[in-house]
Amino acid sequence: MPDQNLNSAGVEIRGVKGLSRADLERELAAGGRFVFYEYCISLIVVTLRRPSAVHFLRGGSRGVLRGLPYVLLSLLLGWWGVPWGIIYTPLALVTDLTGGCDVTAQMRSSLLQQPAEGSTGRAS
Repeated sequence: MPDQNLNSAGVEIRGVKGLSRADLERELAAGGRFVFYEYCISLIVVTLRRPSAVHFLRGGSRGVLRGLPYVLLSLLLGWWGVPWGIIYTPLALVTDLTGGCDVTAQMRSSLLQQPAEGSTGRAS
């Protein structure tokens, strides 16, 4: 895990660079969590509502600041689709302004299924 972004089932995780598995478990025990943000982009008849990469937030971090770029993107480009831009944009804004969507349980179970660092996955 050190010096790389984790790929858990093909999901990029931001904010874990340099953390060992033990460090990550300690951070999770101290209140750390995994979240994703949403953004909405509309082009009149096409509206896209997409999740961001998964972000790791350390304990005590609310995550609102990390969601601000997605809020700005949705505010500028989300409203222009009829009718879904008008529906999806407020949903994305609420998700982002409340600290993102918590996916800690799913990421933890997915990370536990990965072999430990240096492990070959074979029994000795």
